[in-house]
Amino acid sequence: MRKAVGLIPTRFNSRRLPGKSLKMIGDLPLIIHTYRRTKMAKSLDDVFICCDTKEVYQVAKKYNAKVILTSTKHKQGGDRIFEAYKKLKNKFDQVVDIQGDEPLIDPFNINQVVKHHRKNKNFDIILPNLPTKFTTDPHIVRIIFNKKREVLYLTRSNTPYHFISTTDKIYKHLSVISFKPSALKSFADCKKSKLEQLEDIELLRAIDTGLKIKTFSLKGDSFSIDVPKNLILARKKMKRDRLYKLYNKNK
Repeated sequence: MRKAVGLIPTRFNSRRLPGKSLKMIGDLPLIIHTYRRTKMAKSLDDVFICCDTKEVYQVAKKYNAKVILTSTKHKQGGDRIFEAYKKLKNKFDQVVDIQGDEPLIDPFNINQVVKHHRKNKNFDIILPNLPTKFTTDPHIVRIIFNKKREVLYLTRSNTPYHFISTTDKIYKHLSVISFKPSALKSFADCKKSKLEQLEDIELLRAIDTGLKIKTFSLKGDSFSIDVPKNLILARKKMKRDRLYKLYNKNK
């Protein structure tokens, strides 16, 4: 029987919003929202926060969250979760990366990603997307894929470019990524690619490495907390969030 682990990478000194993992949203730190929502995904056999500072480690322990302390050298989540995965002694054959700055992540979507990868075992990575209203916001990563849903590229640029016709939709990168352990190792063993450095999108390294990535569409309005305006919006949405009321009963 296959076993899946959810690993939540978080870097305390984020360049765009330092200390964001411990920013309060309602009654809980951001990272605890992500952890508790991820724990609600029944497809995962275990869940761990993967952090780089004692401050986050101690907060995780305070809220009874499982946590693994990793190196401060990692700049990308994939590298951080690979270190954590090695410490788990290969107990799992599916690794699901849930970015630590997604406090509104839907556990249903995590379940769908796990299920989709199990049905598409020939792919190294499953990367879901959220169909979203067209925007030129560079903080939103767009997925470009073919008719077979194979990922061709990821970008922050104004793509697809409205040269002849227009579209009102883009396919936004959802920060729940399922890896085969061998693919995660291949990714972590490679140095940052030129495209990754240009766009600051870590999965461009996976594409450069030749790993096979498939996407599929999900529903929802989850988003990353990248800049202060995202934090303000998350605090507003959390007040009306149905899941928050469930997992905040036991603070």
